[in-house]
Amino acid sequence: MGKVLVRLKGFQKLTSVEEALRLWFHAFQTGERRIVNVLLREALNRVLAEDVVAQEDLPRFDRAAVDGYALKAEDTVGASQFKPLRLQLTVGLEVSSKQAKQVWTGNPIPKGADAVVMLENVKALGDTLEVYVQLVPGENVSRKGEDIKKGELAVKAGTRLNPYHLGLLAGLGLSEVKVAAKPRIAIVATGNELTEAGSVLLENQVFETNRTMLSTLCSELDAEPLDLGIAKDEARDIAERVSLGLKVGDAVITTGGTSVGGLDLVPEVVNNLGKPGIIVHGVAMRPAMPTALAVVENKPIAILSGNPVAAVVGFEAFARPLISRLLGMEKTEPRPALKATLTRKVVTALGRKTYVRVKVTHEGNEFYAEPVSARGSGTITTMTRSNGFVIVPENREGLVAGETVTVYMFRPAEEK
Repeated sequence: MGKVLVRLKGFQKLTSVEEALRLWFHAFQTGERRIVNVLLREALNRVLAEDVVAQEDLPRFDRAAVDGYALKAEDTVGASQFKPLRLQLTVGLEVSSKQAKQVWTGNPIPKGADAVVMLENVKALGDTLEVYVQLVPGENVSRKGEDIKKGELAVKAGTRLNPYHLGLLAGLGLSEVKVAAKPRIAIVATGNELTEAGSVLLENQVFETNRTMLSTLCSELDAEPLDLGIAKDEARDIAERVSLGLKVGDAVITTGGTSVGGLDLVPEVVNNLGKPGIIVHGVAMRPAMPTALAVVENKPIAILSGNPVAAVVGFEAFARPLISRLLGMEKTEPRPALKATLTRKVVTALGRKTYVRVKVTHEGNEFYAEPVSARGSGTITTMTRSNGFVIVPENREGLVAGETVTVYMFRPAEEK
């Protein structure tokens, strides 16, 4: 397949974000996914690999939903604070007419009883019980199968497991669960000017930041980052590291060397590694326009900008949906979103989807989004000063102050 490379020629044509993702995903097959068994207590945020069907009712029997006394609801008709009714206490397995038996939350409802009166609404007097409220059948009772019935789907494959899923699975008796193995994402940075954090900086060198950000973004999504270091702006070094990534990883992410300058070698090198090669180079988005997407030997490669913010935006647009797909999720897992009022206007270029960093604050139930000023896609502090981003579509030349926008959050909103 392949695509004409744009190095030294400029981007003559840009592909929309949606079309770029479609073309990329169409160019490779995920194949059979690896599955691992993990203990339930270690399954938080893992992605379920197979449907879990309830093998029994939950609850398994009618049980008390509160601490109190099990009784027949019909025996409480007319009861009130001013006209309490008296019942006989029993310790037997069955409750007959005008009887009550003490139960605690979760205890089985004794035979003959159909309601539970709360402790706050009764008074025990020796072997009798004064009841001050009238109940209806089923009150304060958790019915058998009320939570889930035998044979029902409990949790669907492709679900990211949260504490409540795990609680349900534990209630069904599971001690371990099958989850998708973590996709291995090989990460390579490129650039002669880059050096490792912690080393001594030479003249014209800068510390490399993108591998740290991209690795932790992968880890957030339950993928395993594989750090393949920094490649010089030399075709051989780049080729060796990307080739290693193709061997050890399920996908490769590179950062840097993807624009149209003389040392932007990555797309050309990747295109020469195998078929189909480069699928897209140049995306109608800002930042991250130089992003390239490739497939080599059925393994996807995301070639991201070296500018930190552009690398993050490219990750959000392409690597996030890729990892969701590799995990077997039906849809891309979105970031949490909320509606907010834009505090000032934003100017964007027509024809490009623009990702605007914003700081969201709230006053009561009202949310406000303040655009974070930035001179370019290399200003990483705009990410630390913001807590979300707004996407301006290609057919808009910016947004107006006071407009209601959707903000995709990567940190909670702050109190104003």
